Amino acid sequence: MVELRHLHYFIAVAEELHFSRAAERLCISQPPLSQQIRSLEDELGVKLFERTKRQVQLTEAGKVFLERSYLVLGQLEQAIALTQQIGRGEVGRLAIGFVDSAMYTVLPEMLRVFREQFPAVELQLYELTTAQQIQALHHKQVDIGIVRSAVSEPGLSVECLLPESLVLALPETHRLSAHPQVSLSTLASESFILFPAKMGPVFYEQIIHLCQQAGFRPKVAQEAVQMHTIIGLVAAGLGIAIVPASLQNFHRSGVIYRPLQEQNPKTGLYLAWRQHDTSPVIKAFLGLVQRTTQW
Repeated sequence: MVELRHLHYFIAVAEELHFSRAAERLCISQPPLSQQIRSLEDELGVKLFERTKRQVQLTEAGKVFLERSYLVLGQLEQAIALTQQIGRGEVGRLAIGFVDSAMYTVLPEMLRVFREQFPAVELQLYELTTAQQIQALHHKQVDIGIVRSAVSEPGLSVECLLPESLVLALPETHRLSAHPQVSLSTLASESFILFPAKMGPVFYEQIIHLCQQAGFRPKVAQEAVQMHTIIGLVAAGLGIAIVPASLQNFHRSGVIYRPLQEQNPKTGLYLAWRQHDTSPVIKAFLGLVQRTTQW
């Protein structure tokens, strides 16, 4: 049976056209090399070399076999390289779900660095709510989720990417717009624009609890799924909103942001993934995020 070592021996002799030089190149002695070439010729049933005392030449069959040997070794090298790249997470597909506010903070830089280091990985991005991402993770529709709140879900791991405080988004003509800070107790009569409870129950409950601590339950004028939609509705004068501080990076005319006087619970962006997923691409992404964010 023709083995890989036979090809390496044959190519060395074919390129050197000299058994002693080929043996030296292969770091073996000449007799074993000659024996291996004879064994290869016996296996193939053809002569690959014409040998005289003065020279060694390839036969016509040897010339064809040399071409095919180059192809075989080239394909093998490609297969090895691809296998190693896949094992290191350098090749494949990565589906990332994210809440829209991630685009105003950590996500663009994470994607830029990952693209630089893993250019052959196909990235698929999906803007989804936290609840949608949890379902998508369970159904393997996305591999990584960037969610708004520290979700507790069986089978998922969660790490904080960006802790944040909450701020108040007001129409710029609002009666409180001149205040450097706003107390929640002054907002009892206001109309609120909230993120739907079913789309992000943890974040929704944070806001409700915050208002209840100030002595009132917020009056909901409108609900909106996307944070930029909430800010747009504030700009339209439909109400006020309590939003993550990172939304201040979303510049929208007609809206101003004010810190709250009260101590408020931390919100944040969190990375979520399936606990037992062994995908090298997912591991590569998590490793990169861990190195760049130090979570």
